[in-house]
Amino acid sequence: MKTLFLPPPASSLELLELLRPICWEGRPCDPNRFLKLSRVLDLPPEKLIKSISAVPISRKEEVADFQLCVDSLLENNNDHSRPDVQVQATRLAEKLKCDRVVSEISTGRGTVNFKINRELLTKTVLQQVINDGAKYGLKSELFSGLPQKKIVVEFSSPNVAKKFHVGHLRSTIIGNFIANLKEALGHQVTRINYLGDWGMQFGLLGTGFQLFGYEEKLQSNPLQHLFERLGVHFDEYSGESFYREKSQEVLKLLDSKGLLQKTVKGTAIVDLSGNGDPSLICTVMRGDGTSLYATRDLAAAIDRMDKYNFDTMIYVTDKGQKKHFQQVFQMLQIMGYDWAERCQHLPFGVVQGMKTRRGNVTFLEDVLNEIRSRMLQNMASVKTTKELENPQQTAERVGLAALIIQDFKGLLLSDYQFSWDRVFQSRGDTGVFLQYTHARLHSLEETFGCGYLNDFNTACLQDPQSISILQHLLRFDEVLCRSSQDLQPRHIVSYLLTLSHLAAMAHKTLLIKDSPPEVAGARLHLFRAVRSVLANGMKLLGITPVCRM
Repeated sequence: MKTLFLPPPASSLELLELLRPICWEGRPCDPNRFLKLSRVLDLPPEKLIKSISAVPISRKEEVADFQLCVDSLLENNNDHSRPDVQVQATRLAEKLKCDRVVSEISTGRGTVNFKINRELLTKTVLQQVINDGAKYGLKSELFSGLPQKKIVVEFSSPNVAKKFHVGHLRSTIIGNFIANLKEALGHQVTRINYLGDWGMQFGLLGTGFQLFGYEEKLQSNPLQHLFERLGVHFDEYSGESFYREKSQEVLKLLDSKGLLQKTVKGTAIVDLSGNGDPSLICTVMRGDGTSLYATRDLAAAIDRMDKYNFDTMIYVTDKGQKKHFQQVFQMLQIMGYDWAERCQHLPFGVVQGMKTRRGNVTFLEDVLNEIRSRMLQNMASVKTTKELENPQQTAERVGLAALIIQDFKGLLLSDYQFSWDRVFQSRGDTGVFLQYTHARLHSLEETFGCGYLNDFNTACLQDPQSISILQHLLRFDEVLCRSSQDLQPRHIVSYLLTLSHLAAMAHKTLLIKDSPPEVAGARLHLFRAVRSVLANGMKLLGITPVCRM
């Protein structure tokens, strides 16, 4: 039976020092030592780093800090030569030894587990969080060496002839999240709002402006105002009408390549199947010679490649447009544009049951007004609510957090049933709870920060609750990495909600008031680190943290 190669005893210090974002005792990570370790373990560096992860925390028992997954090291072995994973984990653990960094080595189900010296863990995690600030987790080895790319994100895209429909809300907040995350990771992101300004309704709207002089309302830009309440910005606004002439060029190109076919009704089609399969026929021109949605999307994609030379372009629309984008990308391919493979459609599901007190919701402004009024009412009924300089703004920010967290908790592709009561619960897994936790921790800093935020004693943070929080803080980079790979915000949402629950439990027992100065200072550093990471994660999701509520 083939077995995993077991090297001479290796220092766990090397193993853990090089594979995580922490630079132990302030020393920078040395890539040469990492390569040396990979040679000692007879494993390629990229495979080794993917096999090590932080251990998820448990509220019931203390767990190790890191785990080496032996199964992933053996993933290329076929079933016949695959060794017993548990045996290999045990043998590997026996070959590794504890040192001044690793205090305990054990095995789990197919894993080798490492527990870090608790005081060293405390010192390095808190220093890293505080020193890195908004960049905490983003400097991880998980992101090192990744090329910085040019990314275009098209999202929101309402029809300007109609009021902003709630159906565009998901596209707006999802696209904003993706753009935020990609920017945080160092990519050059261009945010595009592709406005629907084509068709009879838009023509009637334009005629109305000319006849009745409502240009001041057009210039007041209500869409821009809605985006600023949502905390969203765009680098480019472009309309379908901009591509009227360019879409004609697309039709000529399709025709020159022999791809354009005319029907008896005079419409122009492209047969993507090559054999007349009706499910794979895309209409690109009406009988009167005018372009269609697909033609204008083709023209827009070509124009954006010329303008931005993007590495990736992401379209954020509902899942009903999945077939449309499949056809657009396929037509780009057969037109000879190899970069079509860089285009990606991120579909999302439908929100069901969203109603205001006035009835069925149609427009976003109704939703935002409902959020503000309900949140103000809730805040007024809570005895602990503080005097606020701008209660309307606080209500909007807390309400939007509630809406975004409700939306981002599950898979984006899933439909979900909307519930106002569930959205505004102050306890449980809600945006209101996240905002409340952040405001509560900010209040601690305001009350005690001046006297305690100079230094801290790591020995004062060795209780189980503090260690659980530190272990969870350690996992932030992995969560960011997972979300950057599948573009799903739920990983970050779940992480932040767990962090908030840990902080809420610790707040009850790890008291600062009336504690010895050394203890109070250490605990304040811990809560400050929690608040910082909470704020970082919330901002990535498109949530503005509040300091009072």
